[in-house]
Amino acid sequence: MRYTILGRSGLRVAKIALGTMTFGPGAEWSRSEAESKAVFDAYAEAGGNFIDTANMYTGGVSEELVGKFVGADRDRFVVATKYANAVPGAGNPNAAGMHRKSLVQSLDKSLQRLGLDYIDLYYVHWWDFTTPVDEVHRALDDAVRAGKILHIGLSDVPAWAVSRMQAMSDARGLAPVTAMQLEYSLVQRSIEREHLAMASVFDIGVTAWSPLAGGMLTGKYSRGVALEGAKRMDSMQLQPLDDRNLAIAAAVDRVADRIGAKSSQVALAWLLSKGVIPIVGATRPEQLADNLASVDLELADDALTELDAASAIDLGHPYQMVGWEMQMALGYAGMFDQIDIPSWPFRRNSPR
Repeated sequence: MRYTILGRSGLRVAKIALGTMTFGPGAEWSRSEAESKAVFDAYAEAGGNFIDTANMYTGGVSEELVGKFVGADRDRFVVATKYANAVPGAGNPNAAGMHRKSLVQSLDKSLQRLGLDYIDLYYVHWWDFTTPVDEVHRALDDAVRAGKILHIGLSDVPAWAVSRMQAMSDARGLAPVTAMQLEYSLVQRSIEREHLAMASVFDIGVTAWSPLAGGMLTGKYSRGVALEGAKRMDSMQLQPLDDRNLAIAAAVDRVADRIGAKSSQVALAWLLSKGVIPIVGATRPEQLADNLASVDLELADDALTELDAASAIDLGHPYQMVGWEMQMALGYAGMFDQIDIPSWPFRRNSPR
């Protein structure tokens, strides 16, 4: 395993995190305790230390199993969990949401299920668009000061909210945002419009859920599975199995074949090249081992260019202005090629 520093925290985490949404029985896609333990052990034996769960995964069983598996070796692991979602049927409107009451009761219950004294990284699971940013930040900061959590994370959150929270951190001395968790893959690149640039400016770590686009980038649909059969799986995909996405999967396959790697390894290596930490789930230790091997796969520039081109998105206004001949002439007084710009944004549209 290789490790990286998570944002501005100094915390050392594995470059690939273990996702545990499948830990615990109860759903067709989830796994028993024994199967989950085999995957956890394979990750730990490979040197992995970054575990991702949430209060509502498999109805709370995931947290229970993570706490059990971490066990006496707790200090070795960086445990991340989340709040703001509740299992349907709770019958209590305040059982969910980002507000202080939800945080307080969710945090205590997560600590009980995990059997831990503190949580390393505590995420807001999603942005509810009703709770003020100030309330969320104050409540999270109080939990840090109480020693119940060490670091703050925000998942599935608009960039403006993160920016405001970081501004309040600097102005008021509140705990900063250490990490964001967002959907990101070759199929879903929309966070490149705002989030990745902001993460670079504020030194926020980024973890990616669904890095293989629900299995679309593993080759299982693009290598021999009839398109009709793949389309029947469309309802289980967060991203559609349409012509665009299947073409991206095919591009991943071509690169993989050329360099002698697996498609999933290429897709994960592309994410790692962006400085992002993929959250990888697995149902079998062998599957996990294949994915972890992507840590040692460094894609050449021509492969990265090919993948970028196959999955390119429209960055929209105002970002598409970067690269306009007139804008480059006016914005840099006709001297763009003579100015050394240390961090050039949106390189795909750059005239260089």
